[in-house]
Amino acid sequence: MQDVFVFETRCLHSLVKVFPDEELTDDAYERGTALRGETFHFQVAYRAPALTKPIRVSVMSGLPAAITLQKVGLAPSELPCQRRHDDNVLRVTPGLYPDPLYPVDEERGVVGIHYQWRSVWVTVELGEETPAGEYAVAVKFASSTGETLGEERFRLEVIPAMLPQQTLIHTEWFHSDCLANYYGVDVFSDAHWRLIENYLQTAVQHGMNMVLTPHFTPPLDTQVGGERPTVQLVDVWIVEGGKYAFGFDRLLRWIALCDRIGIRYFEFSHLFTQWGAKHAPKVMAEEQGELRRIFGWETDATGEAYTSFLSQYLPALTTFLRTQGLENRCYFHISDEPLLEHMPWYRSASELMQTHLGNFPIIDALTNYEYYEQGLVKRPIPANDHIEPFLERQVPELWTYYCCVQYRQVSNRFFNMPSARNRVIGVQLYKFQIAGFLHWGYNFWNTQYSLQAIDPYRVTDAGGSFPSGDAFLVYPGDAGPVESIRMDIFYEGLQDLRALQLLESLVGRDSVLVLIEEGLSEPLSFSRYPHEAAWLLGLRERVNREIAAALASKRREEER
Repeated sequence: MQDVFVFETRCLHSLVKVFPDEELTDDAYERGTALRGETFHFQVAYRAPALTKPIRVSVMSGLPAAITLQKVGLAPSELPCQRRHDDNVLRVTPGLYPDPLYPVDEERGVVGIHYQWRSVWVTVELGEETPAGEYAVAVKFASSTGETLGEERFRLEVIPAMLPQQTLIHTEWFHSDCLANYYGVDVFSDAHWRLIENYLQTAVQHGMNMVLTPHFTPPLDTQVGGERPTVQLVDVWIVEGGKYAFGFDRLLRWIALCDRIGIRYFEFSHLFTQWGAKHAPKVMAEEQGELRRIFGWETDATGEAYTSFLSQYLPALTTFLRTQGLENRCYFHISDEPLLEHMPWYRSASELMQTHLGNFPIIDALTNYEYYEQGLVKRPIPANDHIEPFLERQVPELWTYYCCVQYRQVSNRFFNMPSARNRVIGVQLYKFQIAGFLHWGYNFWNTQYSLQAIDPYRVTDAGGSFPSGDAFLVYPGDAGPVESIRMDIFYEGLQDLRALQLLESLVGRDSVLVLIEEGLSEPLSFSRYPHEAAWLLGLRERVNREIAAALASKRREEER
C-alpha cells in the first residue's frame, strides 16, 4: 500500500465495504435523500499517516434527528464462501472483513493505523415530523488536543413524505438458548428475560416483526441424538390415565414482552424434527414433582404416545391463543426443510396438525412444490433460488428465505458479498409481492448441529460449516447486541420495499414496475438483477423524486 503523509477522509455510501488491506477506489458520495420515518446510513472512511490514538469523532448538524456514530470493526472469516461460488463477490480469501458496528466512545474515540483505511458508520433516524429540506451533516475527526485532523460534510435532503408501515412479515430465527449460553445466565431468569428484550428491541428496530417462539425447545440444527439447552415456554404436567395438563404463564410473559416492544407475529417452533419430521422435539414434563424429558429423538413422531400428546396440547394451546385474542397473529411450523423422501412422515404430521389447528396458518421452509400441490403446507417458504415454480403457479401469500446454500446468482449476505447483493432483496420482494421473509440465523452462536457454543468474535462460520455471515446478524455486547453492517443493509432493503409501495399508492403498480426495469437488458428476477451499487442507489433516488413529484401534483390538484 502506498505511503501517506496526511490524514485522509472520504464520504461513502453505505454499500461500500472498506477493507484495511486495500486501496479505497470508490468515489466520494456526499448527498442523498430520505423519507420521513426512514433510517439513513452513510459512512466516512479515514486513513492516518501514522498510528494515531485517540481520534475523537463528532457529528454536527442542524437536522432535527437522532444521529449516531459507530466504528466499523473487523471480523475474522476462515470460510468466506462456498466452493462453487459465483463472481458477484468481493473476495474469496480468509481474513478480516468489515462487519460489526461498535459504539464510538467519546473519550477513546477511534484508532488510526498507518496504511489502513477504516470507517465510521453514520446512522440518521428521521422522525415522522422531521421538516422537509436539505441539511448538512458534518463528521469531524480531531486529535486528543482538539486539533482538527479531517472533516467531511454530507448533505441529506428530507422528502416531505412518510415511509409507510412495513407490511412484509419478517423473522430472523431467535435462539434464546444462545443468549443464556454466552452470558452465563439461567434460562428464563430475570437476567435472561432482560437480554431477550434487549436483543428483540434491536431486531424490531431493523424490521423484524415476527419471533420464533419456543413453546418447546426448537429442534433446529441439532445433532441426531443430541439436544440443546431447554428453552421451553409451556409447562407440562403428566396426570393420571395418559392425560396432560399445560401451563402458559411463561408464554404469556413472552407475549407481553413482544407486545411491549413491537413484535406483531409469533411463529411457534417446529413440533417435528428438522430434515424429515420423523421424531419429536425435546419436551420436558413434570410428574410427581420430578421434571424429565418425555419426548425427543427416541420418539416415533407417528407413534401413539406423541400423537396423543399433540391431540391434547394443540387444542389447549389454540384455546389459550384465542382467549388472548391472538388468532390472527400466530403461525405454526411442522418440520424445517423436508425433502421429497421425507413426504410420508411430513404428510402424517401435517394431517395431525391441520386437524387441530383449524385456520391457524402453517409455514415451512422447503424446496419441492409437491408439498404445496398436495396440500401438506398451504404457506410454503421456498428458497430464493427455488422460488420460480411457486411464482409461475401464482401461489398466494408466498414467502421466501435464504441460507448457506443460496450462493449462486441470488441475494444473500455473506461477509464476502457486496452489500448491494444484500440490499437488492427489497426490490425483488416488491416486484413479486412476497408476503414474508425468513432467515434462520439472528444469533446462532453455535457450531453446526449445536455441538459447541462459539465466541462470535472469533468464529463466524459455525465452526467451519457455513460461510461467514450466515449464522448470525448480531454480536454479543455487554448487555445487548452489537449490530452489523449486514443487518443495517438488509433493513435498507426493507425500506426500499416500503418506499416502492408508497410510490405504487400514488402512481400505480404498473408505473413502478416500469421505473424499476427501465434500462435493464432483461426483466428483474431473484437471480437476474444489476449487481452495481450505483443502480440500487440511483433507483432509490428516482423513487424518492417520483414520490415527491406525485405528492406535489396531488397537493396542486387539491388546491384547485
